[in-house]
Amino acid sequence: MGGMRGEPSCPKCGGRVRAPGLFADSWQCDEHGTVHPLQPVVPPSVEALGVVVHRAQVPVWMPWPLPVGWLFSGVAAAGDDRSGGRATAVACSGPGPLGGPGELMLIAEELGVGLGARYAGIPGPDPGPGMCVDKPPHAKVLAAGRPTPLWHVGGAPDDRVVFAGEARGLWLWAVVWPEQTGLLMYDELVLTDLRDAGAEVDMLPCGALSPRLLG
Repeated sequence: MGGMRGEPSCPKCGGRVRAPGLFADSWQCDEHGTVHPLQPVVPPSVEALGVVVHRAQVPVWMPWPLPVGWLFSGVAAAGDDRSGGRATAVACSGPGPLGGPGELMLIAEELGVGLGARYAGIPGPDPGPGMCVDKPPHAKVLAAGRPTPLWHVGGAPDDRVVFAGEARGLWLWAVVWPEQTGLLMYDELVLTDLRDAGAEVDMLPCGALSPRLLG
C-alpha cells in the first residue's frame, strides 16, 4: 500500500493518486475521486512531527505525558500544501496493560477524509453505523482539557479495537492493537493537541516506525 514509496497516496485505500492538473484542481484517486492525499510516512522524529504539526488544520492528538515505557512511533497526515493537513494520525507503542507489546493510533480528521476508517480496518469514510451511540460511552479521554466520550466502533478486524468520538468539532479515532491493550482507554487517557504544546515536545521519546502507519 502507500507509505515509504515517497509519493502521496489515497487516504482511503492506499492507492495511487493523480496530482492536480489540467482537468482537475484536486488530487484524484481512480476509485475514490477527489481526496486529501496521504503524504509519505517518514521515520519518527521530533522534526517529522514538527512538520505535520505546523501544517495541520486539525488537531494532532498525543497521549501526554506518554504512558510509562511508551514511545512515539510515527505520524501521518492527509492534505496538500494548499489545503494543509485535514487528517492526522499519531502512533505510539509500548507495554500493554496486560503485558506484551501494544500500539495506539490516534486520528483526527474532517468529515469524509477516510484515514481513520482505513487504519481502523472498516468501510469508511466515517465511523457511522458502527458507532454504538445508543449506549453510554465506552471510554472517556481528556482531549485538550475537555472530557470527551468515545464509543466502540463495531466491524473492525479481531486484532484491534476501535473507538471514535468528536473533539474540537472533528472526528477523533483511537485504534488499539491488540484488543486487550484497549484497556488503556478506560484509564482517562490525557490527550494533548500538539499544536498547543510547547518545547517539551523536543523531549519526546521516539521508537521505531510503526508498520501500521504504512498499512
